[in-house]
Amino acid sequence: MKLKNVCVTVAALVLAVSMTACGSSSSTAASTSEAASAAETTAETSAEAETSAEATADAETSIDKLTVTYVTSPLNVPTIIEKDQGIFAKELGVPVEYAELTSGADQTQALASGDVQVLYAVGATSVILSAANGADIKVLNMYSRSPKAFCMYSKDESLTTPESLKGKTIAGPTGTNLHELLVSYLAQADMALDDVNYVNMSIPDAKAGLDGGSVDVALLAGATAYNAEQQGYHLVADGEGLISALIAVATTQKFYDEHPDVIKKLNAAQEEIASYMADNQEATMETVAATLDLDVDAVKEMYGFYDFSTEITDADKEGFQNTADFMYESGMIENELDVNTLFIQ
Repeated sequence: MKLKNVCVTVAALVLAVSMTACGSSSSTAASTSEAASAAETTAETSAEAETSAEATADAETSIDKLTVTYVTSPLNVPTIIEKDQGIFAKELGVPVEYAELTSGADQTQALASGDVQVLYAVGATSVILSAANGADIKVLNMYSRSPKAFCMYSKDESLTTPESLKGKTIAGPTGTNLHELLVSYLAQADMALDDVNYVNMSIPDAKAGLDGGSVDVALLAGATAYNAEQQGYHLVADGEGLISALIAVATTQKFYDEHPDVIKKLNAAQEEIASYMADNQEATMETVAATLDLDVDAVKEMYGFYDFSTEITDADKEGFQNTADFMYESGMIENELDVNTLFIQ
């Protein structure tokens, strides 16, 4: 009887211990599962937070504002579209200010002083002159090529050769493609600027001088050249075969190195500008016409003279080198220049 009771008691104890062990095992497994789940959730949250932080950092811009040059002449379509659509400001996420500087010298001086950070359309001649004088200036990408858009106009139809310009008053902006056009044209007859009365003037002032009679030949481009043609003025020469008429986008190496995020966004913005121009051709022509006070047909006619591809090609570099060599040979710069130093390395 006692043995039977002991067996029952032992069996009960074993069963109790077994049940306790099972309960403990289930509880431990549940706790482990919950801990693993919590850890996984924490890891996911941490990863999401890190991704969000990276996205926020990506979206932020390393400058408070950007100042770029705003030059609409001769027919700077990307410039006009960019400002009209606010593409730089939208892409950068900061205010964009526009400096209306028309002469190449004023543009490169503003870049050197830090008043502007990007020259959005500056002539190759101006870039070379600035670099030759020791300034920190680098070509970020191309803006346009348009030799036929750069012209020399006169009221005097007898002015048909370089020799016929001897002693004449010729006006246009110094340090630009137009300046190079004049020097190149004169060089065909072994002549130099000293053989004419050259006056440094903006394109509008040169045209006004031609209209008023104080200027014999005006160096004109874009809309102003188109208006001169419409008035029946005589075309002395255009840039085809004489100049490459390269226009570039430039900044400093210092700005490029210190603000890679801005450069990346500027490149993206320029792609957006090109896409807008391609996808909205009629609207583009109308916007440019309104800005330059021209009719749409005039803009369409001139637009065909321009190549607005931003890619820097071997032909572009060759054109820069030809211009630099010409400037050296004509005394516009003191020393020879390897133009490879002008491009971002």
